[in-house]
Amino acid sequence: MADALRIGIAGLGTVGASLVRIIQQKSNELAVTCGRPITITAVSARDRARDRGIDLSTVAWFDRPEELAEKGDIDVFVELMGGAEGAANISVRTALQRGLHVVTANKALLAYHGVELATIAEEKGSLLNFEAAVAGGIPVIKALRESLTGNSVSRIYGIMNGTCNYILTKMEKEGLSFAECLKEAQRLGYAEADPAFDIEGNDTAHKLSILTTLAFGNQIAADDIYLEGITNISIEDIHAAAELGYRIKLLGVAQRTDTGIEQRVHPTMVPVDSVIAQVDGVTNAVAIESDVLGELLMVGPGAGGNATASSVLGDIADIAKSQPGAQRVPVLGHPATTLEPYRKARMQSHEGGYFIRLTVLDRTGVFASVATRMAENNISLESIVQRSKQHLAPSHHQTIILVTHATMEESVRKAVASIKSEGYLFGEPQVIRIERPKEEG
Repeated sequence: MADALRIGIAGLGTVGASLVRIIQQKSNELAVTCGRPITITAVSARDRARDRGIDLSTVAWFDRPEELAEKGDIDVFVELMGGAEGAANISVRTALQRGLHVVTANKALLAYHGVELATIAEEKGSLLNFEAAVAGGIPVIKALRESLTGNSVSRIYGIMNGTCNYILTKMEKEGLSFAECLKEAQRLGYAEADPAFDIEGNDTAHKLSILTTLAFGNQIAADDIYLEGITNISIEDIHAAAELGYRIKLLGVAQRTDTGIEQRVHPTMVPVDSVIAQVDGVTNAVAIESDVLGELLMVGPGAGGNATASSVLGDIADIAKSQPGAQRVPVLGHPATTLEPYRKARMQSHEGGYFIRLTVLDRTGVFASVATRMAENNISLESIVQRSKQHLAPSHHQTIILVTHATMEESVRKAVASIKSEGYLFGEPQVIRIERPKEEG
């Protein structure tokens, strides 16, 4: 049997501790399936004294991850600290420059430095694997890098943040407000004490930017994503969606268009009978639409110690099975030096249906005025509903709900701006895009 693959792990939080536990418990099985033993020889974490429920008595300890990457007696550096800058960035660069293989679950690091790191890895002949960085236990990275070779991807979309999906699911199932559901998510550990990164859509945007590069061969552009979070979604929106045959999900969507590549993260209405509408709670789902395969939908746990550790271990196993000197799969699906500059599509050219909710003065002529403004902007309406007063407070307000046929984003925005200028609108209009799977067109 070949020599052991020596692993150094930086970061012993939930995922790191789970990874150590799995490797130690399944050492014999891993040696057989990988053709060589996998051994943890060094670790780095902030607190040596913390009881993590794992045996580290035979493992070298480094107080600084940078030192582990530079001096550790290891073949693979596993980065599980998180963060785009600081120790994570420095230690991963150090490990790659040294010629070590690297496995990371760090989506932020890849979103902002992925092309540079891929360039170093390819120059050094090292592997940089990151299955756990996107959608936890779902093998979407391997699918895009390897399994879909020969396919031309046209669109990739999905539910990529368990916190948001849990909140939206709970709002629908239990009729609770956004604030109440967020509080419960924090209590259960699904949301951070400061949840902004998740609920404002940034986490999904980082993951989407990585998938976009793998799918379309462009340079990563995490800051060029149209971004809306879920903080403005009300229980009224949830109820209205249900009445119209939809569920609201926070989706990340990337697609190739005539004007470039469109990347967007926002609340979306999906048909209640679509597969992605059935993905509830903290579960993630990613759909890939391509010319040869059609649509591939992968569903599974998007976070958690064991799910993420499973993906990390899969990456380590791939390294253990790889042959020295063998042709490497490019880190980002295409050689880093050949990635095309990102050409951002004009969001105003997005075509699709829209849900629009307006709170207006209850007076004669308002309903007709709204319909007129839609017609002036060449917007065809699938339905227009004026909600009865018992649903509303105070009684001198009315709610008008519009669902459009496929139309241009620019037209919708112009129509809404016209309505706002009329003086009968209360608060901000709610505009939610409608996304249909390919076969539902």
